[in-house]
Amino acid sequence: MKKAAIIALGLAAGAGAHAQTNVTIYGVADAALVGERGGSGGSGGSVTKLTSGAASASRIGFKGSEELGDGMSAFFTLETGAKIDTGELDAANTIFNRQAFVGLKTKAGSVAFGRQYTPYHLTLTGVADPFGTGYAGTSKNLLPDNGANVRASNAVTYASPVVRGANVELFYSAGEQSTLAAGRQFGGAVGYAQGPLTVRLAYNSKNSDVAATNTRHDLGRNVLLGANYDLKWIKLYGAYGVDKGYNSAPLGNPNNPYGGVKPTASTDGRDLLLGFSAPVGPGTLMFSTQRKDDRTAFNQDATEWGIGYLYALSKRSGLYAAYAHINNKNGAGYTVANNTESGTGNTGYNLGIRHTF
Repeated sequence: MKKAAIIALGLAAGAGAHAQTNVTIYGVADAALVGERGGSGGSGGSVTKLTSGAASASRIGFKGSEELGDGMSAFFTLETGAKIDTGELDAANTIFNRQAFVGLKTKAGSVAFGRQYTPYHLTLTGVADPFGTGYAGTSKNLLPDNGANVRASNAVTYASPVVRGANVELFYSAGEQSTLAAGRQFGGAVGYAQGPLTVRLAYNSKNSDVAATNTRHDLGRNVLLGANYDLKWIKLYGAYGVDKGYNSAPLGNPNNPYGGVKPTASTDGRDLLLGFSAPVGPGTLMFSTQRKDDRTAFNQDATEWGIGYLYALSKRSGLYAAYAHINNKNGAGYTVANNTESGTGNTGYNLGIRHTF
């Protein structure tokens, strides 16, 4: 494992030695004091800990491009996650678990192959959520932005050029099982950005069948409409989602920290998020509220609100504080998460520092 990491770093460094290739090393170092408190009945207990990546997952990455002529260029990204609190990789037995892809860009758009983000996740983090799917107020608290909804391996993506503010993205991930459809995932997004308005409609479909065990499930399907509007003194955010089918909205924490009725992942739900970010004093104030409408027979609805404040020490370093609370109904088991953890209780806070390079 260590030898493989050293070889990969050496290859990236060697690529940078060639004049025709532009290689950049980048990363995030993020650590926070995280507190989590239990939900209804108090049986969830209390946890206080040091966490890596509460705002943005700590990572180191290498990206580069090479001009090939006639408007064509090759590009790549290799990105691994790390835990600042322990120095470990954030996923066992992996090197570049966050992103690993190579592609070609032309005047007609770009195509990439490898482990990549889904259009659904990019819509949520880049357009709809004022917290950017980080901090205690993250949209991950109620919206299904975990597992295969975030990124997938064996993926092929296409991104069109931006024409009059509009663009299209397509995504396909091969299940690579004996049955063609098993494990397969596909989706796409249509976006528009002009002036203060940004709006994006995304779709994601994943097949959770397992050919090796002859296990069959319904398709999990997610539709997400996200938008934001920048008034300069305040930026407004909104999202509406529809989740249907098996594994379309897996619980962040599948255990039951509350007692009582067992929480069950919704297979027919509606998601709503409203929020804003605004410059206040020397920093930025963030706020959002969310609602999960579970339309199954369990009717396990939930509502959430989160607030956060960012204080910039420089262009690359800053301090942050965030707090969120969830009201679970009828045994629902939603927990206050952050960028890297699913959480253990229905109340949580973060006090942290983040540095980017």
